[in-house]
Amino acid sequence: MAKQFSCFEPAHQAFIQEQPIYFVGTAAPEGRVNVSPKGRDSLRVIGPNRLVWRNLTGSGNETAAHLLQADRMTVMWCSFTTRPLILRAYGTATVIHHGEPGWDELDRHFPSELGARQIFDMTVDLVQTSCGYAVPFMDYRSERDTLVKWAEDRGEDGVERYWQEKNRRSIDGFPTGMPE
Repeated sequence: MAKQFSCFEPAHQAFIQEQPIYFVGTAAPEGRVNVSPKGRDSLRVIGPNRLVWRNLTGSGNETAAHLLQADRMTVMWCSFTTRPLILRAYGTATVIHHGEPGWDELDRHFPSELGARQIFDMTVDLVQTSCGYAVPFMDYRSERDTLVKWAEDRGEDGVERYWQEKNRRSIDGFPTGMPE
């Protein structure tokens, strides 16, 4: 039932825009595999073989640490509504940390948000769809505002202190590349 494509087609892009959540998977050669749910207005397909997603501050920073060791990444979307479909994008990615060269160019694709930590720039070499027949129906209610309020309460300096305290190493102890 799976179909493979060499790039995003217009129907794939439309499906991606409809989904309120996506999942990112990465792994270093050793240690834990990380699968992370992502929401908010944080992902753009900016070419037939390219997507960027902006990572907000979180308790961990596994994706950045993994990409320093192995640049492979998978992004997955699945429909929880009427259309049963799973879409995966496979490829390689680089990380651009807040304030690094290239940040401003990519960040302009997104609405302003305090706590934006990295942008991941992914080159997609395979797009795959599959049925999603066993994915349950779920109703989307709204975005959470908890992370926005958390960042606003700390301010820019407080968020950057948090990055230094909590986001410089992965749970396996790997460096994440966060600038000091």
